[in-house]
Amino acid sequence: MKEFTERVLSNVARVLVGKEDVARVALAGVVAGGHVLLEDAPGTGKTMLARALAVSLGLKFSRVQFTPDLLPSDVTGVSVYRDGRFEFVPGPIFTGILLADEINRATPKTQSALLEAMAEGQVTESGVTHRLAPPFVVIATQNPVEHEGTYRLPEAQLDRFLLKLSVGYPTLAEEVAMLANLQGAHPIDALGTVSDADELLRVRAQVREVFVSDDVRAYIAGLVAGTRTHPALTLGAGPRASLALQGVAQALAGMAGRAFVTPDDVQAAAAGVLAHRLVLRAEARLSGLRADAIVAEVVRAQPVPAEAAPAQ
Repeated sequence: MKEFTERVLSNVARVLVGKEDVARVALAGVVAGGHVLLEDAPGTGKTMLARALAVSLGLKFSRVQFTPDLLPSDVTGVSVYRDGRFEFVPGPIFTGILLADEINRATPKTQSALLEAMAEGQVTESGVTHRLAPPFVVIATQNPVEHEGTYRLPEAQLDRFLLKLSVGYPTLAEEVAMLANLQGAHPIDALGTVSDADELLRVRAQVREVFVSDDVRAYIAGLVAGTRTHPALTLGAGPRASLALQGVAQALAGMAGRAFVTPDDVQAAAAGVLAHRLVLRAEARLSGLRADAIVAEVVRAQPVPAEAAPAQ
């Protein structure tokens, strides 16, 4: 897993300068078998990160620009009448990585078209269920600044995303390097494939074998439970968040070349896994408190267990 990780991240770094940390966590989400939401200002590289991961992993890639007039069938597919019978024409969701670009610009009805596919890996149309070939990953982007013509993702849909990440602005040196890289042709046009779907599925199977001690499991459960009693929140993280936190921590441990999870792995995954699942009280929002700051506070308050490797 470590060699696979270094190979993929080195390839992604040819396109995204100085974003190794966010690329690593995003890859951990893909390796853990989940979906990723990228929220940031326009032009920070959200779409490019999704494209670079798809090319590097050798997965089929589809991009859907979400707009208010987009219909659910434009995403999932539709049955058409041909030669005396109805035939299902698959939509762009039948792919390896689906980039749902600016997902919050589509209506809730269209947004919800993704839910069955994200949760169960299938699409039901006209009463017939069509399975999506694994691996299937949704990488969605949204702009948190603009509010006109957007539809806020409900908590139930946010909970389907394993991770919510922010790419962030580059440093001055990174931006200078980016300008040099993009002076000619865009690096994504020459980016090669360094893996394939079969290898990704093998790596996913290895993730589930990464050892998690009872103490670390209790640590994970304690962090999630801490969000449910925080005075600034009306809604804390649910049991799905505990499973997500364990899965991403296992992926990060395996990607680092370890066969067991440490508390550091859990802490590295905590903000991306938990923050988007929290609902702040009105007074907390008005005071400028952010969900990631609450996660950091919960992490500081939770006693950290000793690292535990599996018994030999």
